[in-house]
Amino acid sequence: MTLRWGQRERVSEYVANWMSANIPVQYLIIAGGGGGGSGWNAGSGGGGAGGYRSSVVGENSGGGASAENLAAVSVGTYSVTVGGGGAAYANGTDSVAFGVTSVGGGKGGSPSAAAGTAGSTGGSGGGGSAGQLSGNVGAGGAGTATQGYAGGSSATNGTDRWSGGGGGGAGAVGANAPAVNVGGAGGAGVSSSITGSAITRGGGGGGRGNTNGAGGSGGGGAGTANGTANTGGGAGGDAAGGSGVVIVRYRTDLAKGRSITGGTITTSGDWTIHTFNATGSLVVA
Repeated sequence: MTLRWGQRERVSEYVANWMSANIPVQYLIIAGGGGGGSGWNAGSGGGGAGGYRSSVVGENSGGGASAENLAAVSVGTYSVTVGGGGAAYANGTDSVAFGVTSVGGGKGGSPSAAAGTAGSTGGSGGGGSAGQLSGNVGAGGAGTATQGYAGGSSATNGTDRWSGGGGGGAGAVGANAPAVNVGGAGGAGVSSSITGSAITRGGGGGGRGNTNGAGGSGGGGAGTANGTANTGGGAGGDAAGGSGVVIVRYRTDLAKGRSITGGTITTSGDWTIHTFNATGSLVVA
């Protein structure tokens, strides 16, 4: 069939409108968790959870913040960066999608005889470490507003007992070391049902002591345990933080006629969900 000029113009206009039509998407963007403090066999701070940012309606972002504004996609390619967990005494790395950046979790402080060390700032802050002989107490690192909470401080008697503070979580501060030989617990994470099931992510790592602090719910490591992969969980002492994750969902009916690829694709009720456990791209065609 041959189209006349006016018909061609209308078809071109329809195609242009179709290509530019935006599909609203909800996201959960979690950065890599911080590594625990390294060094002596006790007294190191737990790693802070990776920054936690959510636009899921009715849920929370980290740090007690409300859900953010929805993103929108049209025909094109959208880069998705999933942050890695930090090695021992290293911050986690950022996760980025749709121009939204979640900050890597702060590393825990590392103990020494001379002085304690503060935990590092991050999406959630790392726990502080203590000076074994100096009596110096390291403070917890600060979290990032709307992403996570601060880490806890350490404790020591200045002679033969010292313990690290817990790493901050997306949903709660890391606990201060409760005694000179007991590490602080990692802060709790935040629950999300973006995939159709309620899952808690973004827990802080427990501080080390003669008795280790518990890891925060949502992937925080305890003792010398790593943070759980793809939760952004902070690490226990001398351990690595968990990698982050990016999850995107949209109403299936609003994407009718489109091809959208990237990540692991699942469905739940009215929603199509793309889960990125590693860096990739969301491609809308």
